[in-house]
Amino acid sequence: MTAPEKPEKQDRPRGGQWTRRGVLAGLLGAPVLFVAACNEDKGAGAASGGPTDGAAATPSSSPKASIAKITISPADGTTDAPFGQPVKVTVVDGRLSSVTLADEAGTLIPGQPTPDGSAWTSTGQLLSGTKYTVAVAAVDKDNREADANASFATATPASTFVGYFTPENGSTVGVGMPVSIRFNKAITNRRAVQEAITVVADPGVEVVGHWFSSTRLDFRPQQYWAAGTRVTLKLRLKDVEGVRGVYGIQSKDVTFTVGRSQTSVADLAAHTLTVTTDGRVTAVYPIIGGAPDHRTWSGKLVISEQFKQTKMDSATVGLGDEYNIPDVPHAQRLTASGTFIHGNYWSPPSQFGKANTSHGCIALRDVQGGDDPRTDAAKFYDSSLIGDVVEVVNSGDRPVDPANGLSDWNMAWAQWQAGSAI
Repeated sequence: MTAPEKPEKQDRPRGGQWTRRGVLAGLLGAPVLFVAACNEDKGAGAASGGPTDGAAATPSSSPKASIAKITISPADGTTDAPFGQPVKVTVVDGRLSSVTLADEAGTLIPGQPTPDGSAWTSTGQLLSGTKYTVAVAAVDKDNREADANASFATATPASTFVGYFTPENGSTVGVGMPVSIRFNKAITNRRAVQEAITVVADPGVEVVGHWFSSTRLDFRPQQYWAAGTRVTLKLRLKDVEGVRGVYGIQSKDVTFTVGRSQTSVADLAAHTLTVTTDGRVTAVYPIIGGAPDHRTWSGKLVISEQFKQTKMDSATVGLGDEYNIPDVPHAQRLTASGTFIHGNYWSPPSQFGKANTSHGCIALRDVQGGDDPRTDAAKFYDSSLIGDVVEVVNSGDRPVDPANGLSDWNMAWAQWQAGSAI
């Protein structure tokens, strides 16, 4: 009689599935190599006297289990894992052969193993309020594989902050428009917050941030933007700790375009507003400036808001009841403290181009209701963009505070750079 043939050697299934070592290695590219080997116990041989009854050799009952012991932190089922801390995987009596960490969208989070393969630590940032899964494989000294899996969710911060930005996404602005961000919480970790915000210009130019206060961060180049520049504000504030225990929630891009180049000079000694567009003088208007007891700020003022018609009340700027005009036409804000360049229908026509009699604003001739497009105020308003610069000279007053409105250009470049936290 001849003994029956031995069964072919093959990878054994584990838990109803074939071993996945080779597949995981291809997917993850882990620096620790897989060892794709199966150790199969051989069946017992025939009796020493030779087979006498035709019985086949029998294999051993089961292979030995791997002695490698894997630990994953955060543990499986955790619902409030700290998002500021990395995921850690360790193995005892073995070495890691692959580790996969992914969010619920399947995005892989990178990590770094130790040289001996005994541990792995994530290096990519975990986001708050997000579910993650971890899949781990390891082998012991006899190349027997152990697997472990975990799912966990990161905590959602109890206290958050946001940054309110200007200009708006998709807007077209003037060459003097800075990027201004105001935070709803006072920021103490200014460096971390500023590092999470970048402003990129195309064509390229250096753009630097400056902290005016713990709640205001502005960005600008050394000179006015070039006409046609495309500017992108990249906010990556999500999970950035701006104040102890207070985290950002924004991750978005904001893009705006610089339009034609237009700047104006309001000469309060000559009583004129000279407008220059793309290098050419396009208009000269007679104006009224601030009276000697209410002088207009000097310096470079930037249009930050535009109103076809608005109410102006002296009580709102600390001047009591000196005026209350419900329908000021073609009003454009120049400072946060209340300086406007606007239409004026109530002053005698003889004052325009001749006298400074206002309470600090710059006035152009207009009609009540502002419905005549031929007036100086209407024409200047229609030609203007938020971000245009109006430079005031010969006003007799001191330069405007750079933090008053969008008056950033009144600060020397070296001083501007000194206000950066980076």
